[in-house]
Amino acid sequence: MRQFAVIRAALALIITLTGVPAIGAEEFATAKEAEAMVGKAIVAIKANRAQALKEITDKDPKWIDRDLYPVVYDMTGKVLAHGQNPKMVDKDLIDFKDPDGKLFVKERVDLARSKGKFWQDYAFTDPVTKKVLPKQAYCQLQGSDIVCAGIYKR
Repeated sequence: MRQFAVIRAALALIITLTGVPAIGAEEFATAKEAEAMVGKAIVAIKANRAQALKEITDKDPKWIDRDLYPVVYDMTGKVLAHGQNPKMVDKDLIDFKDPDGKLFVKERVDLARSKGKFWQDYAFTDPVTKKVLPKQAYCQLQGSDIVCAGIYKR
């Protein structure tokens, strides 16, 4: 038990002296990280669209960050890449509802057309806890692709 107390004290000292949180300090993704993930995906899509979509769907480690992952749709609501569920790729989800009955993919397509960049609220299953939680996704239109990454509200 004394060893754990020493380790905790050492980590606290590191944070105090450096201002940098210890590894594992943030268990879940933030809004800023979701926006950065979308930006990273857009850069990859611009560079090599086919490769980026494949890497996202294949769960390449560079596209998975705790509970954060990208999803890419076309303007009809068809999934082009999904960072957590490859079975969703090529499915038309325009009429897909969240557990509360919200047509969130349809809304996402409409918001992409009208705004280009936006945050959207809905409910979805958290890949970490496996529970349905309120979620907020940041999405951005890139050509005819809608690139999204979301955070779970805890």
